[in-house]
Amino acid sequence: MSAPIRVLFLCTGNSARSIIGAALLRHAGGDAFDVHSAGVRPKGINPYTVRVLAQFGIDASGERSKSVDEYAGERFDYVITVCNDAAEECPVFPGAPHRLHWGFPDPAAVEGTAAEKIAAFERTASGMTARIASFVPDALRRKR
Repeated sequence: MSAPIRVLFLCTGNSARSIIGAALLRHAGGDAFDVHSAGVRPKGINPYTVRVLAQFGIDASGERSKSVDEYAGERFDYVITVCNDAAEECPVFPGAPHRLHWGFPDPAAVEGTAAEKIAAFERTASGMTARIASFVPDALRRKR
């Protein structure tokens, strides 16, 4: 078996969007992908991130918020930024990975009731699920 496709999801705080994207890709792509997430300025995982991933059958309780610095010098096939700040501050990784930008509004910034907050996280997860559904076969096809 060939090496898995290495992917890094990057956002500002590594509290919601990048964690959700990485977990969903890990779930959808299986062993064909080695997926990580990080933030430019990590601030801990939002509890709604864990709740919404549980709705997809994914246990994210063991995830932790990580700094992009932990991945300095590592090679990735894809670096996917999920917010504008991360796209602007994304460091250069060796090997010239494909850089993709999947801009999503920050669900953690939504104010309101618990139902309104979880709805924002669900919209983010649904949007990422759609992106991942087309990304997985495309990335696998490019690898051949």
